[in-house]
Amino acid sequence: MGDHQEKFIVQQEILEAGLAELDPLAKDYLIGGAESEATLLRNRAAIERRAFRPRVLVDVSQLSMETKIVTRMSQLPVFLAPVGALHRFHSQGDSAAGFAANKMGIPMFFGSLSQNAPSEMRASTKHDAIYQLYVRGDSNWVDEQVRQVEDIGFDGLCLTVDSAVYSRRERDMLRRFSKPWRKEYSPNALNDQAGFTWKDIARIRRNCKLPIILKGIASHEDARLAVEHGVDVIYVSNHGGRQLDHARGTLDALDEIKTAVSNQTKLFIDGGFMRGSDIVKALALGADAVGIGRLYCLALAAVGEAGVIRMLEILKEELETALALVGASSISALSPDHVVAEPFLVTQPHLFSAFPLMETK
Repeated sequence: MGDHQEKFIVQQEILEAGLAELDPLAKDYLIGGAESEATLLRNRAAIERRAFRPRVLVDVSQLSMETKIVTRMSQLPVFLAPVGALHRFHSQGDSAAGFAANKMGIPMFFGSLSQNAPSEMRASTKHDAIYQLYVRGDSNWVDEQVRQVEDIGFDGLCLTVDSAVYSRRERDMLRRFSKPWRKEYSPNALNDQAGFTWKDIARIRRNCKLPIILKGIASHEDARLAVEHGVDVIYVSNHGGRQLDHARGTLDALDEIKTAVSNQTKLFIDGGFMRGSDIVKALALGADAVGIGRLYCLALAAVGEAGVIRMLEILKEELETALALVGASSISALSPDHVVAEPFLVTQPHLFSAFPLMETK
């Protein structure tokens, strides 16, 4: 890791290296959003509109970022979010990312659309491994998938619920790019996702012993329903801006959801988080953990497992800096009082607006 510590001292260098490794199809697939990409931009805008209200003369000589995210203590309040095509960014895909997550002591969400078998995914890390399931069959098919996930030894089940239909991602469409795995399923199988409802959540909850995470919650009404259905984690997400165009940024949705469910369930969030300071804002506003997606995909593209490890090392440094300067010695010391909404944006939001010095935007 020594060479990479010298080569990459800021995240920008990792991102630029990763972008340089991607072919045009993979690049557009990764950085794009749905239709006008308004949701993708609003994710960044929601983060960048928040400003810190730091407290001073607080003892921050000893910082603690350990937290229990799923079943084990995590070294950072972050996890690697589910991504369905990691092999497009590196030949080792899920395995390389899993090894990195294991080394850094954080959870990883493995996608059901991966090329790797679920048993291979689980074997790549001794830390928390969560299986993210897309519905591609009827209730019997779903129940069998859940049984397999339990038998293999995953630590949690994540159900993505914001993908009733596949969105129009025009960057991909203009290049005539279609995900290869979409051809593997019949139209009826894809319709099963569209027919997936709260009745299915209730059935899965009755039969599944694992913690259940619903990914794609964006309103207080659905957050309350999730609690009523015994869901363990509400995962606030808009699919990285890749599903519904013109949705709110996830940090804007977090406030009403936190108010609605109080401390009845854990809250995870993703959507444009690129820096340690971004993550501190989400934690202060009530999130229990923050998922990173595009950031680690580009680190994976840059130099594989070593890239993800180095990205997480830098993220840890940024987290420690932001936590100390905001005046909190631990995650639990953060509160909404540490953050305030500002009416004006300092920069024009875009996917990489957290890195204004980047040459490739």
